[in-house]
Amino acid sequence: MKAAVVVLSDPNANSEEALGRVFNGLAMAYELKQNGDEVAVVFQGAGTRWLTLLSAPEHPVHGLFELVKDRVAGASATCATVFGATEDVTASGLSLISENQVPGTVGLASLRKWLVDGSPVLIF
Repeated sequence: MKAAVVVLSDPNANSEEALGRVFNGLAMAYELKQNGDEVAVVFQGAGTRWLTLLSAPEHPVHGLFELVKDRVAGASATCATVFGATEDVTASGLSLISENQVPGTVGLASLRKWLVDGSPVLIF
């Protein structure tokens, strides 16, 4: 089984819902990883803002993030730029993804490759 987990929730919303979405997205990635499935976690949109927060040991989701960090493909380059998270992504040691060359942008993460394979793309 293969799947992509896409985190779009915005930590700046300061809501339980946003925290719940990133937690459940990473928990899904953990479950897939534990079962030997191929999974990639991608941070897109305002979700690119999570990386600094999740990298902090005191964050409640930090431990789970560390368990799946090896499955995090990175963050969408244009989204990180738009949402002011480029430096945070780089500081976290993760990649800026720019496979989808949308005109007028520096590129976004491509989800098409997962769809072409018939793999689910799970949005959190």
